[in-house]
Amino acid sequence: MNANRSNRVFAVALTGGIATGKSAVTQRFASHGVPIFDADVVAREVVAAGQPALREIAAAFGAHLVASDGELDRARMRAIVFADTSARRRLEAIIHPRVRATLLEYARACTATYCLLAIPLLVECYGDYTWVDRVVTTDAPRETQLRRLTQRPGIDAGLAQHMLEAQASREQRLALAHDVIDNTGPIAMLDAVVQRLHLRYLALAAARPEA
Repeated sequence: MNANRSNRVFAVALTGGIATGKSAVTQRFASHGVPIFDADVVAREVVAAGQPALREIAAAFGAHLVASDGELDRARMRAIVFADTSARRRLEAIIHPRVRATLLEYARACTATYCLLAIPLLVECYGDYTWVDRVVTTDAPRETQLRRLTQRPGIDAGLAQHMLEAQASREQRLALAHDVIDNTGPIAMLDAVVQRLHLRYLALAAARPEA
């Protein structure tokens, strides 16, 4: 087991492709009192106005990506990285190390029985998160993802395709996961699914041997 284990809480990583219902699942774990540490929230914080990461982004991609209010122009940045793999990797090299360090810090400070780390791009950077104890993924067919994405403001069919192609495949996520949540059924079904997983993680955390 990774050396980080001895000084942190039992950590469950939640991942899943875009538009597979991760937010709905996260909300249900939170309703059970589980601490949620969200990589997307941390990523927004590290590129906030005045942060070093935002200055690095401006240097790498151009000052025009910083809006007049000093914040990152997310729509313009998104269009760039989903159309250019090398640009996406440059952006990730700026953001991901900071996100990883923050999530590990949160896990080390957590005093609950277990915590949930919401990491949408877990497969793409799993080498940085081998210290997590359990991986759960939300799952939905590609056509379901496309339909849901194109219902979101500002996302047409072409951009939706680019967004899906920029992520790890469904097969890669399923291969990494210990637990899979099928998110194609009625939203009400999630309550029972999350309740069952919550009890499982409590038991696994309690049974984990001391390092």
